Amino acid sequence: MASVSAGTQQAPERAIVKIALASLAGSSIEWYDFFIYGTAAALVFPTLYFPEGLPTLVAQLAAFSTFAVGFIARPVGGIVFGHFGDRVGRKKALVVALVMMGLGTTLIGLLPSYAVLGVAAPVLLVVLRFVQGLAIGGQWGGVVLLVTESCPQDKRGFYGSFAQVGVPVGVLFANLLFLIITASVSPEALVTWAWRIPFLLSMLLVGLGIYIQFRLEDTPAFRHLEEVKEERDREAAEHRAQERDESMEEARAEIEAEKHERSPILEALIQHPKEVALAAGAFVATNGIFYIFIAFIIAYATNPDTIGMSESTVLTAVLISSVVQIPALLGFSAFSDRYGRRGIYMVGAATLGLWSLFAFWPLVDTGSFIAIAVALTIGQVFLSMMYGPQAAFYSEIFSTRIRYSGASLGYQLGAVLGGGLATVLASYLLILFGTPTAIGVYMALLCAISLLCTYLLTETYQADVDDVEDTVVPEGGGAATS
Repeated sequence: MASVSAGTQQAPERAIVKIALASLAGSSIEWYDFFIYGTAAALVFPTLYFPEGLPTLVAQLAAFSTFAVGFIARPVGGIVFGHFGDRVGRKKALVVALVMMGLGTTLIGLLPSYAVLGVAAPVLLVVLRFVQGLAIGGQWGGVVLLVTESCPQDKRGFYGSFAQVGVPVGVLFANLLFLIITASVSPEALVTWAWRIPFLLSMLLVGLGIYIQFRLEDTPAFRHLEEVKEERDREAAEHRAQERDESMEEARAEIEAEKHERSPILEALIQHPKEVALAAGAFVATNGIFYIFIAFIIAYATNPDTIGMSESTVLTAVLISSVVQIPALLGFSAFSDRYGRRGIYMVGAATLGLWSLFAFWPLVDTGSFIAIAVALTIGQVFLSMMYGPQAAFYSEIFSTRIRYSGASLGYQLGAVLGGGLATVLASYLLILFGTPTAIGVYMALLCAISLLCTYLLTETYQADVDDVEDTVVPEGGGAATS
């Protein structure tokens, strides 16, 4: 667990609620932008950005491959924004990530089709998806730390989950907008121009998010770290000035020139490679199965070669599961404040793994709206047992000095190995075996990996996130965490 420090004054309750709601808004906006790509990849990108004449499943696989590019970029974004966030502040890094996401998403909405640009169209699509991935890679750490470093220890799980709730809210906004559009225009109009509307609206939403973030101060933990650094530099300058009979300004300049601080991301990798790896492994099931539930399921259930349901029916099932996920995230996170993060996370991995074996068959494959809604909703509830407490869990693993970098890297590496491969592998397994049973086995395997990695982590819910030093304290049975 994180080492104990003298601590800092936490924000008053009213301010914490404001911060939590701002984190929810910023997270929802960012994830909305990221998710509308997944919906478009399932509904329109296969015919819009790839050559005519490709078999349906092959074109779908190609579209989901561009979707996966965003996940490959996420660890890069975690590294860049983690360094930035640990050095200059959580809020500044978050605002930059929001702007980057808004620009990338808007440009996708303006991108001409394959018929106009030829092979340049999918290439540019990949580049812009990479930009989205960079932004989301930096967003998560900033929005989570903004709230978890500001709230009391005994409510860190609950308030931290507001940032996680931004995920189902983003799904709701993205899919609801596509649902309205698909119900309002013809299939031809959807492919021609209407799909661009959600992408172009993102600039308005990001503008709102930036406005909210500029009204907040940085976190007490980060400000405390800066104060400690400043005090140490002042004491060192005074000592040097006395020893060498120099002015304070000269001593400060010499000390600044002699500083050779390692990048926070290198600190995290060198000092805590095990914790970063286990955090990544603990996230692969959460992220991978989530994208199967919200993106792959749309392509699978609407494909005439598999089930052939209407887009609006499947999108409605996804919306229902997302609505139910919101109170589940809040509830399981509050539970983790009283009984710990690790246990509830492990129960979630085990139950989700078992459910994954039966989600597609016999439920989804019936083609019944109720059966699909039940499969997705129960799956999202089990998933929430992991994703809800995760914000606090990952914040508590690393010390303040490297927290943005360490938490972001673990989270985003897990996203690449989980969500980045999930839709592509699910599509490939369906082509290879011709049955979704293989997909269920794949999902259960992801859960087994996450269960083992979580078991090897140490419980953290009583950690002090105001710590400054990076002290490793081994605890019984699990890996040491900072």
